[in-house]
Amino acid sequence: MVIGKASRLDQPTLDTGFHRHVRACNNAVLPGRHIPFHIGHQQVGWLDPAMADVVRALPGFVATPVHVALTRPESLPAAARSLADTGLFRWRNEDFDVRATPDGPALARIDRGGIPTFGLQAFGVHINGLVHRPDGLHLWIARRARDRLLDPGKLDHIVAGGVPAGLGPNETLIKEAAEEAAIPAQLAEQARQVALIGYAMARPEGLRRDWLYCYDLTLPANFIPQAADGEVEAFELWPVDRVLETVRTTDDFKFNVNLVLIDLFIRHGLITGGEATSLRAALQQVPVTPTRR
Repeated sequence: MVIGKASRLDQPTLDTGFHRHVRACNNAVLPGRHIPFHIGHQQVGWLDPAMADVVRALPGFVATPVHVALTRPESLPAAARSLADTGLFRWRNEDFDVRATPDGPALARIDRGGIPTFGLQAFGVHINGLVHRPDGLHLWIARRARDRLLDPGKLDHIVAGGVPAGLGPNETLIKEAAEEAAIPAQLAEQARQVALIGYAMARPEGLRRDWLYCYDLTLPANFIPQAADGEVEAFELWPVDRVLETVRTTDDFKFNVNLVLIDLFIRHGLITGGEATSLRAALQQVPVTPTRR
């Protein structure tokens, strides 16, 4: 079923604006020259060679010809702090769990800023804030505050945020919905998980290997989100065809938001045929889990 008035895109091609966003978020070559990083016997990340030389000299780390391993997981926070103090990454003062797989146990904790440095998997939640109106589907769009460390001023979801240590995706959704958009818990709890999207992206801050838990939340027509914690500059309600065209033709959205929106367009029949098939395959075939090839 097609919702709203967006045009269908039926021609299969890998050169569209939609595909370029998927490629941009999956520009990392793994393993490439990266060195596996282990906690105990489990691989959790990838280190570039220069960082491996730094890390192997820290207390609690051992190096073999094929990997670098942390023997005492409890020493990872202190190791990360020492790296941040030398300017290798920006300290975020927010602990994240370290896992080998999205559904695996937490093996250690690290400050959020150190995750790309160690090439660790990180986890986040993204909410499509949907409003059904007589003239079609609309989405609440956030404008990121200009002082954000990552992609300041870019367009974003109504709610999106990383999963901090000790919380799961659903708990994070409730917390972030209240903090970022003043969405009451009883309303946020109605969000429905619709996808899990991964990507592996080389960026200036390091290697991002992220999993995005994607949700649809249908909001009442009279609900107006409020920027509660300063992360968002403003909210606007857009018709879905405007969202689609912006994703297709611009880089106005934060880089990973494009992936979640492309999934939304496919699910709601706004991208169809060969284009939808190739995009769906591209979103599903992502080398984010530790592997040796």
